Amino acid sequence: MTAFVLVAGSYTGGWVWGEVSDRLRESGAEAYPATLTGMGDRRHLAGPGTDLETHVEDLVRLLDDVAEPEVVLVGHCYGIHPVLGAAGRRPERIARVVYLDAGMPQDGVPALQLVPDPVVRDRLSGEDGGESADDWLLPPPAADEWQRWGSTAGLSEADLARLTRLAAPQPRGTLTQPLRLPEAATALPTTGVFCTANGASIAAAEAMVGFGDPRLKALVDPRVTFFELDTGHWPMLSAPDELAEVLLKAAAGEGYRLAATVREQPGHLRPFLMEVPERRRERIGRVDLYLPDGPAEAELPRPAVVFVHGGPVPPGIDPTPRDWPTFVGYGRYVAGLGAIGVTLDHRLHAVTDYPRAAEDLAEAVELVRADPRVDEDRIALWHLSAGGLLLADWLAAPPPWLRCVAASYPMLAPLPSWGLGGSRFRPAEAVRGAGRLPFVLTRVGRERPEVAATVEEFLTAAADCGAAVEVVDIPQGHHGFETRDHTDEARAAVERAARSVLGHLRG
Repeated sequence: MTAFVLVAGSYTGGWVWGEVSDRLRESGAEAYPATLTGMGDRRHLAGPGTDLETHVEDLVRLLDDVAEPEVVLVGHCYGIHPVLGAAGRRPERIARVVYLDAGMPQDGVPALQLVPDPVVRDRLSGEDGGESADDWLLPPPAADEWQRWGSTAGLSEADLARLTRLAAPQPRGTLTQPLRLPEAATALPTTGVFCTANGASIAAAEAMVGFGDPRLKALVDPRVTFFELDTGHWPMLSAPDELAEVLLKAAAGEGYRLAATVREQPGHLRPFLMEVPERRRERIGRVDLYLPDGPAEAELPRPAVVFVHGGPVPPGIDPTPRDWPTFVGYGRYVAGLGAIGVTLDHRLHAVTDYPRAAEDLAEAVELVRADPRVDEDRIALWHLSAGGLLLADWLAAPPPWLRCVAASYPMLAPLPSWGLGGSRFRPAEAVRGAGRLPFVLTRVGRERPEVAATVEEFLTAAADCGAAVEVVDIPQGHHGFETRDHTDEARAAVERAARSVLGHLRG
């Protein structure tokens, strides 16, 4: 018989697993919802010395008391930290570790570093000037603050009220003590369960593995499987039946495997959907200029289109985005239409890097506008994927020389798990300041749900404020269609979007 040891995230306890435990037992498995020291109905046992090690020891004792020979350890959010610590001490008892909407903890890194919201992170560490770092108990979120820890999609008002009522203060040491990750824990079979409404997905994981990020090399091990749940960060409350089913399948070794994808050419390195003639390219620092063929001096200066990549893109990968077929293709294509195509490498290496990436983009635009071959008053910005968040500054206060903005399969609001909800990088809000700035939006019909939701949020806001948005639809298109969908439909969309952008530049 398989036994599940279920470990919840911050501020909660074993009570949060009630319905999931019932479903698992009804299916013939055993379930042990863990309530760690200081949490749930054991809150009175906490003291100033309660830390991550305390919670690891709690789980080791629980594992020693479980009679079943096979144990599946499930860690939700913060819970994955003590789970990994305990798994490393009793690896012979563990059949599988399940990461339930959890990050990938690293040795020597405290759980606090994986808290998505930077405001919350500073508050918990005492660096915001509010709570003192000497205060060893961290008060739980208020009812309207849970979304700072993750998407509350799928939770009813009663769920949120219960979550708030039963929440216990979190001992600070559990979040600030670095994890000591034994090698034995990293060698165990694992399953990742993504909650798509919180912004994570199998497709996103595949994309990151395809980038060649060495930190994710372990994800292609054939013993690593994945599932998705279409709900928010607390699936044990919002989707208990679906979660129980996924956990049973995970215990049986089922799930999606990424291993097959690494044997193929990564999607972002496949050929561009059009055969575009080579154009003269000049490289200036992190910026490339694609120039039209031999223009007479009288035809200068030319309008320019700046293409902005998404991410996060791991540092040190080769080739970098401006050498990917999509951006080479776009740069050449625009140059063939008589404008100057511009690509760049900005430093969006993590979701916390948006401010730095915005600075890189602003510097690149100024470099382009200062080039004598460029008409400084006729510039367009064309953003792709998660680079869409970098549109926010330009939409909020468009400069007069910005004649048009465009976006292809963009992210237009931060994903809940990214912790950027209070940041300025929210095009869905910034569009209210765009006035009549033309916006050409290429939308794909087979978009990832978490990204599609941000596009709909943006379009609703744009309609409310009368923004000038033109939508180019690719009903059968995928995210990153330029190297995935070599179809007449996709090529026609690129041609239409480019004609529209250049029309606004020349108009």
